[in-house]
Amino acid sequence: MSNYDIFQEVDEEVRREQLQKLWERYQNYVIAAITLVVLGVGAWRGYDWYVTKQAAETGAAFEEAMLLSERGEHAESEGAFAKIAAEGTAGYRSLARLRQAAELAERDPKTAIAAYERIAGDGSVGPVLQDLAGLRAGALLIDAANFDIARARLEPLASPGAPSGTPRANCWRSPPGAPATPPRPSAGST
Repeated sequence: MSNYDIFQEVDEEVRREQLQKLWERYQNYVIAAITLVVLGVGAWRGYDWYVTKQAAETGAAFEEAMLLSERGEHAESEGAFAKIAAEGTAGYRSLARLRQAAELAERDPKTAIAAYERIAGDGSVGPVLQDLAGLRAGALLIDAANFDIARARLEPLASPGAPSGTPRANCWRSPPGAPATPPRPSAGST
């Protein structure tokens, strides 16, 4: 056995002792960190499962309410949509409020107009659904022969300076700087 082998063996023994001391000193911290990571991932996956389950249940309830509406059971459908609007997941809540107002329009247009106006004034549903609700309220106002009120309600939706600063319902018009209608061929051209 050479001197080199002896030094290497001693060096390995010293390293092993140092690692053992490090492990004894920090083993509780390492185990706690691993436990926290495992518990954190488990909690996150559990929450993700719960949210997915809630969305699936709300989707099934929304579909059932739609079927009630298609069968002409408007009062029951309205109640089902009201329950979803109160207890459902966020995305379905907004849609259920719109559908509930549509069901109300079948029986009581004045109440439906008020429901659409509440949705149009609620910033939490987003600008697209707000505009849709305002448009539906305007259509019901036209049906009720309240033309001046309907015009006042619908004009902001069609103006280029819509409240959000974008031409929301103005999207069917020509872009700025473009001619309003396509150029027509002159009488002499073929």
